[in-house]
Amino acid sequence: MALSEHYLEDDIHPIDIVETLAAHHDWEFDRISDEQIAMEVEGQWRTYSVTLAWSAFDETLRLICTFEMEPPADKLPVLYGLLNEVNDQIWAGAFTYWAEHQMMVYRYGLVLAGGQDATPEQIDTMIGAAVTSAERYYPAVQMVVWGDKSPKDAMQVAIAEAYGRA
Repeated sequence: MALSEHYLEDDIHPIDIVETLAAHHDWEFDRISDEQIAMEVEGQWRTYSVTLAWSAFDETLRLICTFEMEPPADKLPVLYGLLNEVNDQIWAGAFTYWAEHQMMVYRYGLVLAGGQDATPEQIDTMIGAAVTSAERYYPAVQMVVWGDKSPKDAMQVAIAEAYGRA
């Protein structure tokens, strides 16, 4: 049975859908407001903080997936170089580093203009893509920041990791 079969009525709020998905996956979550939910999603490398927020103003469901990281200041240029390489490889979403908060961030926005409704499958795919991307590139980030590897060498590990899964 498809996830959307649980939703038979129209106009289900996207954050209500996220809350149901979080409960279904047994993720710890906190419904911060009617428009925002935060949860923890366990990955292979670490636990990621995932927050989704609905903006009625621009009809966008915004997702951020974060993890803490404190790179030395002298590593920031090479980290930013790696993030440019990473963002060239992914089609949906983008990575950035929020230096003020010392957080690596994956961001994505699902635009639902014209009163469109998000489906549970869309939202589940959004969350899955965020965590999958974070997992895929986490080793590359670590290699650049702590292992003195070049972005090019670190990207080879990220690409090999993608092909190495069955």
